[in-house]
Amino acid sequence: MSGKGPGLFSEIGKRGRDILTKDYNSDQRFTISSSTNSGLDLNSTLVKSRGLSSGAVAAEFKYNNKAVNVKVDTESNVLTTFTVSDVVPSAKTVASIRLPDYSSGKFEVQYLHDHVAFTIGVGLNRSPAVDFSATMGTPSIAFGAETSYSTSVGKFTKYNAGLCLKMPSSNASVILGDKGDSMKVSYLHQLDRLNGGPVVGEISRRFSTNENTLTVGCSYVVDPQTVVKAKLNNHGNLGALLQHEVTRKSFLTISGAFETKDLDKSPKFGFSLLLKP
Repeated sequence: MSGKGPGLFSEIGKRGRDILTKDYNSDQRFTISSSTNSGLDLNSTLVKSRGLSSGAVAAEFKYNNKAVNVKVDTESNVLTTFTVSDVVPSAKTVASIRLPDYSSGKFEVQYLHDHVAFTIGVGLNRSPAVDFSATMGTPSIAFGAETSYSTSVGKFTKYNAGLCLKMPSSNASVILGDKGDSMKVSYLHQLDRLNGGPVVGEISRRFSTNENTLTVGCSYVVDPQTVVKAKLNNHGNLGALLQHEVTRKSFLTISGAFETKDLDKSPKFGFSLLLKP
């Protein structure tokens, strides 16, 4: 959640989700990042997944309250994003366009205040989808909802709601999603025994199929440069991750996934190296 206000709807439960999902992968990824004093950032990424290789080059230029980001991948897609902050106090506008599929462009306005935050986005095409989300509350407790309306079919295609409670050493969240068909409850607590690393418990239920999933995970700070993460759910899916800061802002990440209820299946491993000279 934002330290100033309730934050955006996408931030509800984000800390718990990051512990259970962030940096876990089953591909090989190599990234080189650099920046200049003039405000230009360059990123080159090469990914190998399931025997297929792909890559992307991104450049971002920042000047005062404006930023332009251009990303080109090996499939000849070009994504350009324009961001302007503080058009009015506490507001930010984001416009994006992707070529050659120019119909996927979008214009979005974000507004964050001490007790309310909202976003509204409109697709840049003939039959645009309209996305809206809003949260109300404080940095300690917030309630929010999001919805999407398709003008091409004339109905709402998404509506979710969430509640977040944040305390100094813990936070809890409840998210009702998939048009009310699913519910996800998570709780995060910082533990001194993990050197300040958090432990997370998450229960998700899909009402239409009566399917329940319980996932527990934790993050252990080995030293200021090394973090170890692990997660396990009731279906026997075990994940583990090691991340080490090789040099300042350069990270090596190794992760693995195992099926503990079917040991005949081959484990999956992922590797990521981010270099920032």
